[in-house]
Amino acid sequence: MFENKVLMIVGGTGSFGNAVLKRCLNTAVREIRIFSRDEKKQEDMRIAINNPKLKFYIGDIRNYSSINEAMKGVDYVFHAAALKQVPSCEFYPMEAVRTNILGAENVMNAAIANHVDRVVVLSTDKAVYPINAMGLSKAMMEKLMVAKSRMRNEGETVLCATRYGNVMASRGSVIPLFVNQLKEGKPMTITDPAMTRFLMSLEDSVDLVLYAFEHGRQGDIFVQKAPASTVEVLVQALKSIFEKDNEVRVIGTRHGEKLYETLVSREEMAKAEDMGQYYRIPADNRDLNYAKYFVEGETIISSLDDYTSHNTERLDVDGVKKLLLSLESMQEQLDA
Repeated sequence: MFENKVLMIVGGTGSFGNAVLKRCLNTAVREIRIFSRDEKKQEDMRIAINNPKLKFYIGDIRNYSSINEAMKGVDYVFHAAALKQVPSCEFYPMEAVRTNILGAENVMNAAIANHVDRVVVLSTDKAVYPINAMGLSKAMMEKLMVAKSRMRNEGETVLCATRYGNVMASRGSVIPLFVNQLKEGKPMTITDPAMTRFLMSLEDSVDLVLYAFEHGRQGDIFVQKAPASTVEVLVQALKSIFEKDNEVRVIGTRHGEKLYETLVSREEMAKAEDMGQYYRIPADNRDLNYAKYFVEGETIISSLDDYTSHNTERLDVDGVKKLLLSLESMQEQLDA
């Protein structure tokens, strides 16, 4: 599907960008453009990969002209640039707005202006019933994507999204922190032992985006069904893997954290399509003429449940260990 095409990865120097790049470099893609604002990470990537298909563009999605210029001649876009840390977005919510909402709008507007075929924007479980600035900004990004998709005609830029939970061992996730604490003999600091989170690998996140790219219709949001575990079980699994017995210290929840995350709300479950390994959440394409709905109801949502990290498949210690040991980064840590 990438044969002789030009792909742009916006925010391409991050964990997801590196993972999807490795996957796509092995295809017949003609060119992959990495767009980001971090010149050091770009230089490291350029030296490490050393592939003529790879082109680098310095810019910031907050600046429309920089993303618009870089997108000329692009066929497909994966948009992964974002502010992702919940506490920092709580303290600087306007920065989350500028990057996660206005920056995403710049990416989508530039794609439409340059007649890009398909755009997949990356969202998060924190966008469902959001209680923090990061989740609120991603929820608005999703709404923007759906609103812009309604305005597209047949044959124009297709806009869709993926929504996923915690990506294990990605930049800024808790697993690298726990591993460092284990290796340095420090106490393992956990927020709430009963807190649950979905567990996905970087490979899973790439699979989800490629599935959305291949099957997405205007305004679709795709969710991968994923297992979850409590923070306590995750810590026990890591201690077992590294054969350590560090003290565990409960420090309490951080700014903006939830007890559990939701990937699909019950309102969305009323219209979601079960695709096997994935849910497709189609866009609500009703217009503002609500009068015709006064006598024509929809599914009774009280009969449905949210899809959350509390009610999905819950892994025990052995299950989490198996998942962790399948990660390349975890094997590297064990070999170090």
